[in-house]
Amino acid sequence: MDIAVLIKQVPDTYGERRLHETDWSLDRAATDAVIDEIDTRGVELALTLTEQHGGEVTAVTMGPDGATDALRKALAMGAAKAVHITDPALAGSDAVATSAVLAAALRQLDVDLIVTGNESTDGRSAAVPAMLAERLGLPAVTSVRALTVDGDTLTAERVVEGGWARIQAPLPAVVSVNEKIAEPRYPNFKGIMSAKKKPVTTLTLADLGVDADRVGAAGSATRAVDGAPRPPRTGGHTITDDGSAGAQAARYLIERKVL
Repeated sequence: MDIAVLIKQVPDTYGERRLHETDWSLDRAATDAVIDEIDTRGVELALTLTEQHGGEVTAVTMGPDGATDALRKALAMGAAKAVHITDPALAGSDAVATSAVLAAALRQLDVDLIVTGNESTDGRSAAVPAMLAERLGLPAVTSVRALTVDGDTLTAERVVEGGWARIQAPLPAVVSVNEKIAEPRYPNFKGIMSAKKKPVTTLTLADLGVDADRVGAAGSATRAVDGAPRPPRTGGHTITDDGSAGAQAARYLIERKVL
């Protein structure tokens, strides 16, 4: 069972985040870049499935040259090889353009399952997995918290409003996972050293047959039209309990449209 896992290098959530005021895109140089934590959980699922059913895991990312570091983390965890899609024209691509490029790359891989994180911590659109499945003509099973495979069929527990649903789908398929899917393993020293020797294939837009005018900020279907920095944190609201603390708290929350 061969599996492709999509990973993304994102700004560290513990660092400072800023927007470019010219186009409201994320300033990725403002903090350290790391592999998105949700993607390590996707790698863990893929490794577990291949340990059970055989096959190998291929890590796939789209990003600048430095995104190779994120691939090396997946390789250190146990992925067999990696694919790095990189091209200057890709900068500023939205979810629509990103899904088109990833789909073009995945068509070159013969895999039984495509695993992604539910949403990235920098974009938060959660749109790419379903878009990818649509482009590839595959079933999409999103927000998965548990998954098993039996022959050519997967069975997943999908988180829905108010609970979860059991879903079955034929393989190949696209699956996006949430934070409950698995605890990612820590790479050991042997894994870290072997990751340096594992193959990383670099692909450009030309290699994929994707026109540059379909990607980047200019080729994207959406654009940010306005933005603002997060307001500074202020002191909390103090309520003195004179017997009406509950009413005061409720009024405060209602005024701020929390309730």
